[in-house]
Amino acid sequence: MASILDEYEDSQNIRQSAQQHSRLSSTNIGITHSGFVNARLEEEKPIFNKQRIDFTPPEKINHLAVCNNQLCMSLGKDTLLRIDLAKPDQPNQTELGRKDDSKVHRLFLDPTGSHLLISLNTSECLYLNRNTQKVRSLSRWRGHLIESVGWNKLLGNETSTGPILVGTSQGIIFEAEISANEGSLFNTNPDQYFRQVHSVEEDGKPAPVCCLEVERGLENKYFIIATTRKRLFQFVGKVAEGSEQQGFSSIFNQNQDLLPSFQEFPANMGHSEITFYTPKLRTSPKAFAWMMGNGVLYGQLDYVRPDSLLSDVQVWEYTPDIDLNHNKPISIVLTQFHFLLLLHDRVKAICTLNGQVVYEDVFPDKFGNLKKMIKDPIGGLVWIYTERAVFRYHIQRESRDVWQMYMSMNKFDLAKEYCRDRPECMDMVLAKEAEHCFQNKRYLESAMCYAQTQNYFEEIALKFIEAKQEEALKEFLLKKLNNLKPSERTQITLLVTWLAELYLNRLGQLESDGNSVIFKETRDEFRQFLSSSKHRDCLYNNRTTIYDLLASHGNVDDMVYFSVVMQDYERVISHYCQHDEYSAALDVLSKHCDEKLFYKFSPVLMQHIPKNVVDAWIQMGKRLDPKKLIPALMNYSQMGSTQQINETIRYMEFCVYELMVTEEAIHNYLLSLYAKYKPDSLLWYLEQAGTHASEIHYDLKYALRLCAEHGYRQACVLVYRIMELYEEAVDLALEVDVDLAKSCANLPEDDEELRKKLWLKIAKHVVQKEEDVKKAMNCLSSCNLLKIEDILPFFPDFVTIDHFKEAICLSLEEYNQHIEELKQEMEEATESAKRIREDIQEMRNKYGVVDSQEKCAACDFPLLNRPFYLFLCGHMFHNDCLLQEVTPHLSAFKQNRLEDLHKKLAATTQSSKSRHRPAPKDEGDTSSLGKATAGTSREQIKSDIDDIVASECVYCGELMIKSIDKPFIDPQKFEEEKSSWKI
Repeated sequence: MASILDEYEDSQNIRQSAQQHSRLSSTNIGITHSGFVNARLEEEKPIFNKQRIDFTPPEKINHLAVCNNQLCMSLGKDTLLRIDLAKPDQPNQTELGRKDDSKVHRLFLDPTGSHLLISLNTSECLYLNRNTQKVRSLSRWRGHLIESVGWNKLLGNETSTGPILVGTSQGIIFEAEISANEGSLFNTNPDQYFRQVHSVEEDGKPAPVCCLEVERGLENKYFIIATTRKRLFQFVGKVAEGSEQQGFSSIFNQNQDLLPSFQEFPANMGHSEITFYTPKLRTSPKAFAWMMGNGVLYGQLDYVRPDSLLSDVQVWEYTPDIDLNHNKPISIVLTQFHFLLLLHDRVKAICTLNGQVVYEDVFPDKFGNLKKMIKDPIGGLVWIYTERAVFRYHIQRESRDVWQMYMSMNKFDLAKEYCRDRPECMDMVLAKEAEHCFQNKRYLESAMCYAQTQNYFEEIALKFIEAKQEEALKEFLLKKLNNLKPSERTQITLLVTWLAELYLNRLGQLESDGNSVIFKETRDEFRQFLSSSKHRDCLYNNRTTIYDLLASHGNVDDMVYFSVVMQDYERVISHYCQHDEYSAALDVLSKHCDEKLFYKFSPVLMQHIPKNVVDAWIQMGKRLDPKKLIPALMNYSQMGSTQQINETIRYMEFCVYELMVTEEAIHNYLLSLYAKYKPDSLLWYLEQAGTHASEIHYDLKYALRLCAEHGYRQACVLVYRIMELYEEAVDLALEVDVDLAKSCANLPEDDEELRKKLWLKIAKHVVQKEEDVKKAMNCLSSCNLLKIEDILPFFPDFVTIDHFKEAICLSLEEYNQHIEELKQEMEEATESAKRIREDIQEMRNKYGVVDSQEKCAACDFPLLNRPFYLFLCGHMFHNDCLLQEVTPHLSAFKQNRLEDLHKKLAATTQSSKSRHRPAPKDEGDTSSLGKATAGTSREQIKSDIDDIVASECVYCGELMIKSIDKPFIDPQKFEEEKSSWKI
């Protein structure tokens, strides 16, 4: 007994294997037209897998009940065996303690597996709780043979069943409640109450209540199903919220006045059994199967329907091998897609979708006749037992072949639902659905399905072409295109081109038919296709082909739209220009602001809409290079349009005055425009452009030639002035205006000789050409460089002295005044020289006293140890210390000069050391002369060094003043100095 359920024995018989093999072989194997490989690498496990429990009962098994992994079986006459399937090695055996001849009629186990009811054939009922060993008698139940129990799934727990329903063999339905807790001193029975709530009949006579089921729906609505041998009753009613503990009496009372809803079948095989399928734990059943005399009634449970809980009801009639007289069905169990029918020697599995027997398992005679089949509603396992053996069925992947059944029933949505994780099956379903839709002339739906399959592309496309269904073909291609991967470039190119052709054909047909609404919708759809971001790369790489297609259909509007989508604005603008739609072309240019396109199309646009073009240029601002627009601006000469000329000048002025363009070509061009068309603006432009050659941006020589060609002499004078050709400027200005010439004559401020020369030219012109003596005298007053004697030669001989009397007198007075000024300056110079000589004499006699304790101001060592300098301010420096202090402050030139003097001094010192050598007698005079020269040179070098180094005190002189803004530490050495101070 300790090894129960530890090991399992595979008792699969030969017939089951043969059926499974037959089922597998019926499936197409190999490479089908879909492109999927459908061969199975290993044989799939069967859906219904039978296992015999390794258990030999010590006595015959009478009854068995399983629920919530709790198994209870009645053995022999008085033994009850309980097994917790989670702990199969710890069975619990209990004796019923009955001394009479009573036998166990039925076992009932609640959904929690805690409460076991034992119905005896002597119309008694016993109760056993999972947590106790004591079997207790239910005294109130005595006298009733219990046939069925409807458990309370909502309120039942381990200690109490809550209100439950009990059906008897006499057709009476009782309501009861059992509590596992010990009763009071005066009431030790576990049954709390036991009262009749209803009775059922067949043909006017009481009939045993074969099954009871209690379910709760929405809004506190309860459904009670009760079956007899050939009737199925339904009781529907609402229970007040919070009153569930009061039981189900109110539901039956609500149906008291009316006959309960029931279904009746004429055949009767002596008993019936109903089973339910619950998809998930703690949910309501979704389907039912009722085994009765006529067959099996099965369908769905609909808790929303007000009148009946049963829906989609069907009847499966028993097969000819099931004889109600000799081979009655014993039990039935419902799964998700099958119901299992237990016969005396075999089990049959019938698919609820098509009513076909899909599995049949024959049990050997050695185990005896099959007694009962039970399904654990919580665990989902199916149990079958005989007197000497217990079997268990595992149901695995029950839905794996359901898709085929739904597909054969043309329920494609359900078929796809059950093969989502099997692409080869999904492909078959989609292909079947597509073929079904095609045959029923639902071509668009067919195309959508075909596009999701792996069927041959050419075959499907030809199918729609032969049926002349271009719309369906288009949908197929679109869906197929969306399913392609980006790496499948060839396929994408093919489909995109084909779709474009189909769209264009459709648009042409709709346009000829005059169907404007559908035409607009199709055009919008086509344009959306052309602008699809997913296929943008393909459209861009094959845009030439698309353009050719659009052109072959004469579809200009869509060609323009496609060009915009591809950002091929050049083609769009060319199209507008060819059709004289220049404003539209300019709008495209202005919208996309492509500089290259502006340069290319501006010449054409400038000829037709110059004002708009210039406005667009001005709006572009600095993004355009004006120099590259000159070809467009030059087009005015061909047409001679005043508007073009004015707009050209307007843009050139914008470039010069707003954008501050310095390109010489732009300024030269504007200058030429002014010279030709706006001479009034020429002189203003030249004046504001600048008065120095470094400030102007136009070519002076070109400007001079241009002004000369057009006879603008005043402008030429202005250009001559900028070129500093003052003589030419004065000569030309005298032809225009004497005042203009005077302004030119005053320009060479640094060259008095030239200025005098220019004024003489003006005076000569005034005297000789204008013969105006008074004006000539005014020239003398305007320029202080001219004297009366300079202009006298220009006057004719007949002019009398009276004309110059005032000028001559004024000139003599100026000469006298100048002589007096010179005398004053000579006296001041003589006095200054006298004072300088006195200062020099005084400095020669000046001296300073140096104490022996004095120290150098730079190195702070005794001063008298080395040669030193003494300054009037009192600072004293060693010779080398002063040199070291002064040198960094000297300019590069003086530093080089000082270095050269030191080298020369060193050279003279070396030559003086060699004087002790005896010289030849005939060279004595020469040697003496060399010594004198060397000594003189040496003193001169020292004097030059002193002039550089000791000209002033380094602490009190200008060197210190000039270095006041220099940092104490050289910036290049600052970081190094800073790091040296870190601790």
